[in-house]
Amino acid sequence: MSAIPLLVCDDSNMARKQLIRALPANWPFRITQATNGLEGLEAIRQGHGQIVLLDLTMPELDGFGVLARLREEGLSAEVIVVSGDVQEEAVRRAKALGARAFLKKPADPMQLAEALNSLGVDVPLAPAPAAQDDIYRPLPNVSFRDAFREVSNVAMGRAADLLGRVLGVFIKLPIPNVNILEVGELHMALADAQRDERLSAICQGYIGGGIAGEALLIFHDSEIDDVAKLLNTQRDESAQLEMQLDLASIIIGACLNGLSEQLNITLSQGHPLVLGQHCPIEDLIRINQRRWKRTLAVEISYGLENLDIHFDLLLLFTEDSVPKLRERLDYMID
Repeated sequence: MSAIPLLVCDDSNMARKQLIRALPANWPFRITQATNGLEGLEAIRQGHGQIVLLDLTMPELDGFGVLARLREEGLSAEVIVVSGDVQEEAVRRAKALGARAFLKKPADPMQLAEALNSLGVDVPLAPAPAAQDDIYRPLPNVSFRDAFREVSNVAMGRAADLLGRVLGVFIKLPIPNVNILEVGELHMALADAQRDERLSAICQGYIGGGIAGEALLIFHDSEIDDVAKLLNTQRDESAQLEMQLDLASIIIGACLNGLSEQLNITLSQGHPLVLGQHCPIEDLIRINQRRWKRTLAVEISYGLENLDIHFDLLLLFTEDSVPKLRERLDYMID
């Protein structure tokens, strides 16, 4: 059987490695990899993507854009979307643009095989003892930062699904930023989120499996009234504070649960606390600079489609948590 050109299009080395490993071992795919939508389109134009495994959240051109361009250019490709964005609207839009199937990350090998079968590709569902000689499956190298960004991406998507259901809107997802930050760098990251506005923030601690940290959800005061309108919340300060605490519980809880599930740990969460109300960024830093001297930070900014509303989420892991996280991620990578 001749090799089938298959394109894996995802900006994450970790995600591409997981997908390539999840492919049925005894099927002759000739695999090409792309790290963004523009690279993916060019690979398809060159004949490297009879079948495409496509992420939605990517730089340069996202998965929705790739699907739209495939249709505009009349390019032939059987697309299976594999994404951390599991919102019902994301699934609907992807399929409306021509995706043949939609799988949530990380892809289950059995579900991937079934999706391939649905394309008319007769992939045996039972694993083969060894790959055939004509299968070429290069695996990318995966760094700690890339691996942690990918598990954060999956957790972020699950939180967005819950948030979207509560607010009744489609949540636009970013690519998470993952960095080891000193307190001065953290100050700069928070200052960038502030945009010369006053902020309110909810903080929630978490601990478990040798991992500890704090989640910080930042609200921009100018947007709180708009969020309250979406939820039909009263406009007095007490009701709006309760609203912020409820949203923090949803977003932070779903994100941490997503991380716990992937890393196979249990993270116990503390009670959400009001860190600051209507205060400038310098006050948030001053209050917490002892706890945040050096931290592994995940920065996520959720945006609400067609609305000038976003939530900035920071997951701040203690420096002592990094070795345990490396251990867990190394197990997933290898």
